[in-house]
Order: sequence, then C-alpha cells, then structure tokens
Amino acid sequence: MKRLISTFALAAGLAVWAAAAVAGPVSNDDILKDATSTGDVLSYGLGPQGQRFSPLAKLTPETVAKLVPAWSFSFGGEKQRGQEAQPLVHDGVMYVTGSYSRLFAVDARTGQKKWQYDHRLPEGIMPCCDVVNRGAAIHGNKVYFTTLDARLVALDKDTGKVVWNKKLADYQAGYSNTAAPLVVEGKVITGNSGGEFGIVGMVEARDAETGELVWQRPMVEGHMGTLNGKESTMTGKLNASWPGDLWKTGGGATWLGGTYDPETRTLFFGTGNPAPWNSHLRPGDNLYTSSTVALNPDTGEIKWHYQTTPHDGWDFDGVNEFVSFDLKKDGQTIKAGAKADRNGFFYVIDRTNGKLLNAAPFVSKITWAKEIDLKTGRPVYIDDNRPADPSGAEKGKPVFAAPAFLGAKNWMPMAYSPQTELFYVPANEWGMDIWNEPITYKKGAAYLGAGFTIKPLYNDYIGALRAMDPKTGKIVWEYKNPAPLWGGVLTTAGNLVFTGTPEGFLKAFDAKTGKEVWKFQTGSGVVGCPITWEMDGEQYVAVASGWGGAVPLWGGDVAKLVKDINQGGSLWVFKLPKA
Repeated sequence: MKRLISTFALAAGLAVWAAAAVAGPVSNDDILKDATSTGDVLSYGLGPQGQRFSPLAKLTPETVAKLVPAWSFSFGGEKQRGQEAQPLVHDGVMYVTGSYSRLFAVDARTGQKKWQYDHRLPEGIMPCCDVVNRGAAIHGNKVYFTTLDARLVALDKDTGKVVWNKKLADYQAGYSNTAAPLVVEGKVITGNSGGEFGIVGMVEARDAETGELVWQRPMVEGHMGTLNGKESTMTGKLNASWPGDLWKTGGGATWLGGTYDPETRTLFFGTGNPAPWNSHLRPGDNLYTSSTVALNPDTGEIKWHYQTTPHDGWDFDGVNEFVSFDLKKDGQTIKAGAKADRNGFFYVIDRTNGKLLNAAPFVSKITWAKEIDLKTGRPVYIDDNRPADPSGAEKGKPVFAAPAFLGAKNWMPMAYSPQTELFYVPANEWGMDIWNEPITYKKGAAYLGAGFTIKPLYNDYIGALRAMDPKTGKIVWEYKNPAPLWGGVLTTAGNLVFTGTPEGFLKAFDAKTGKEVWKFQTGSGVVGCPITWEMDGEQYVAVASGWGGAVPLWGGDVAKLVKDINQGGSLWVFKLPKA
C-alpha cells in the first residue's frame, strides 16, 4: 500500500514538474510546433502555415452533442462592433483582442479576467471596415498586437504592462492596422491597412525584443525597401506596370497579415486593391497589388509573386490567406499552397516557385473573367464587364459584376484538413452594380473613384460553407446560410468543421459529408475565428461573438437584410466534459 501511495505521489510530482516545465516563455520552436501541439494555441491560424487544423479527436460527430458552455466573458457594454479575433492560449491563459484596439488576458479555466489593455486611440482614425482587430501574437514573455492608429504594441504577457510601443505609419494619411502579427525566428512580422486611402502596402519585420525595424518591403513597384536601417532594393521596376506618379499612392495594403512555411523558409502575404478603384486612371498590371507575394524572412526580398487580378477594376484585392499544404496527386507530393480569392477562383500554386497548378470557381457566378488560363496564369477577361471610363462625366456606365467587391471570400480564413485533404471555404454569393467616377488623390481622404451597390444573387441564401478538393477544384459538399458568412473556419482530427454565422450560431459539421451535427446560440453574430485545445484532459472550443465588420457598413442591399442583427462583444468557451 505504501508503495502504491509512493507511486501515486511520484506520478503527481512528475505531472507538476511537467506542467512547470512547459510554463514560461514561448520559444520560436514552440511556435513552429503549434500545428501539432494540443495544449495551447500560439499563432494565428493554429500554426504558421495557417491550416487551422487541430489533431485533437475527442470531439467527433458522435460526441459533439455533449459539448457544453464552460464560461462566457464580456468585452464590455459600450465598445461592441465587430469581434473578428482569433484567441491564443498559453499556460492556462487566453489572450484575445477586441474592437477598438483592446487586448484581454483571461483565465482559460474560469473566464476570470487577469488584465486588460485599452489602447488610447486618437481622434481622426480612418478604419475602412469597422473598428476590428483580428488577433495577437505571442513570443518570449510578450504578447503583441497592432492598433487602429497604426502602431505595434508589445505587452508583458503576465501583467499587461507596455514593454514597447512603435509607430508603424501615419494614421492621418489613412494608415491603420487590424491583422494579427506573425512571429518568425524572433521577428514580429506585420502588414498594414488603408488601401481605400491611397496608402502604400507594406510588410515589416521588427525585433521581437526591442521593436526595432529589421526590414521593410513595400508592395507597390517603385518604392525602396530597407534592411538594417539602410535602403536595400526597389520593389519591382519604376513605372514598369504603373503610369506616371500613381505608384506613389498605389494601395496594395497587406491588411490580412501573412503565413509562414518553415519547410521553404518563406513568408506569404496577400496584397490588396490598387488605388484608386477606377482602373482607367492606371493602365497596366499595377504590380504587386491583388497578388500573393513570397518573401525571404531574413531580408524581405521578394522570392516570387502571383497576381490573381492584374489591373484590378472591381476591388477584388488578393489579400486572402495563402495556406501551405502537401498536394498528393498522380502519385506525387507537391509542396503547394491554396488561396480562395475574393475574385471567385480557388487557386492551387506551387509554393516553391509561384507556378499556377490549378484555378477553379468556388462560387456559382463570375462575370468579370471567363476562366484562368492555366498556361499563362492570367485571367481571360470579359471586357464588357469592366466598369467603364467616365471620360470626363460625373459617372461612367454601370455594370453588374459578380462577385461583389466584398468578395466571394473576404478576410475570414478557410481551414484545411490533412485527413480529408479538403479545404473548407466560407464563401458568399452576391453581385454589385459598380461604376467609375473621376478622382484625385488627397491625403487622408477616400481614394476610390467608384460607386457601387451590393445585391444578393439568390433569395434563399448568401453564405455558403464549401468543401473544396484541391486536386480537382470541385466542390465536395456545401452548407447554405441565409446571411453572409463572415467568420473563420476550424477543422479537427475528430472529423469536424466549426464556423459561426451572423444569426448568432457557432456550428459544427461532419468534415466528410457536411451534415450539421451541433449548434449553439451566442446572442450576437459570430464573425470571429474558432479555436480548440486540450486542458486538464478535456477538449475545449472557443469563439468570439459580436456582429459587425464590413457587411453592415458597405453591404448595400445586403446590409438592409441584416440590419436587425444585434451587436455584442463576448468570448464563449465550450468543453467536452470527462466521461
């Protein structure tokens, strides 16, 4: 009996020692292993490649009915708006950002707040698409996030005290930041927002300890990059694809942040729309806007680029996340990446060199292009569907274009399951009346040169969660939702797919069939990104709830359809209790 008690004591002691061993600072290696670790969530995308796949398998289509709320945490009664964040979890603490540039640390077991940081925002910030923030990053003893007045803030992860606070850009010129940073090999990598104000898209790397700038890479041709405080190389070639001085206010914002592939040591950032929207003012491809750009993490040099919408005239952007995966096809395994673009096509690209492997529609109606030429990689345009040149008039001839500029898929990240070998894409079916207008650049003013009204394509649904086969480009299954889908997706080894709806539900689907197997009403529209992790032997799921984002602000006729959805601001955590 004494020996048995001693054995239990030893086991308990080892468990305490093991728990203590994993506590403390977050290392580069911890972040690289985030996709396979189950006791934490250390990066936006549940791993630097952004697959949003968890190897946890206790929750299944059969057991998910037992998933119950563990606790809920309020972000505050006044500062609601869109809650688009993905939480992080480390050492029993959850870190989640909220609207209006706030960051909360919450006990992951109880929901009790440990600390809160409210960034002091100045008057005159110019966020394009709501006062959202999509998440934080963690490294060492610091947690990092960006703000609506274009700053990068590092906080002590245990106390919430400011360690450093760096200016990224001039908010009075239209710059802002909403994306979750990415930590790669001791550097904090950020993108910027503000493409509607004629800013210049940028990717920056800063030392995670000091916040000092390591390198900077502009995303518009003609601008000079920097490395270690000195000019490095020009992005592209001056006036190669931009006329006159338009490159100086060319847009190309990197507002969704990036992903990182450790196998090829490559950063991938999507770039936004060229400015202004009126494409007749800027003949040419307008590099490197509406593209995926591959970058060297040490220097910021461009390895390759792939432009999804050259000479973009519909505000399709190319900012959507590029997710690395291994494409198994015809007996070969290809280091690939996939992107569900706002323009309506699902792209599969060789991530080592940027070569297009396949492109297929993931929505039912695309009017701006007939197809993507797989030999050239370029779209085959339908010229009559480009908004017309106003030719000195107040307004050019309108066209009806699909998808709408809010995209076949907007910011909300998709997920990939190595088990099913499918991507799960939150899509939307809508179109728009769009026309061009004359415009000149003015610092801090909207720089569109276009007008628009978004309209639903169908009476019974707008949103559609679709399972895409990257080998064929075919849709395997779909779930249709009345309101637009505007939240991220999570998939698990338990054969589940989670996503939220504006109607307030967090839902779970069978990853193979698309059958809905569970749902929970959170009280407000879910436009955040769900996560899952294991704690104390139980599997947990969390998601932020709070309706907002671009749809109620820019949605035209669609905004009228969803005007009665209540705002909110809360974090919901669920768990599968032990048997």
